[in-house]
Amino acid sequence: MSDYSGQQGDTLVLEDHQTERELKEPRRVRVLLLNDDYTSMEFVVLVLMDIFRKTSQEATTIMLAVHENGRGECGVYTLEIAETKVGQVHSRAREHGFPLRCVVEDI
Repeated sequence: MSDYSGQQGDTLVLEDHQTERELKEPRRVRVLLLNDDYTSMEFVVLVLMDIFRKTSQEATTIMLAVHENGRGECGVYTLEIAETKVGQVHSRAREHGFPLRCVVEDI
């Protein structure tokens, strides 16, 4: 609720009597690709470029991390966006006959 508190020159001054509401940052999570013995490296790079908007170099680096370490970070997103991207990865992998897995991890 705002009250009129007077006029200063040509400017109308309003005072806000509402308590300021504290805005919370949305929950953010990490999206990871998991290694398997069947999904091709080329497919992983394409998924990273298409779904996660990585450059060819970034996608190759992440793909190598997946291959060498068993998992690689695709990015940090709000929970809703992360879940959407995980679903897109799983759908794309199924369409191409790959068992590629993607998971969400709390930060």
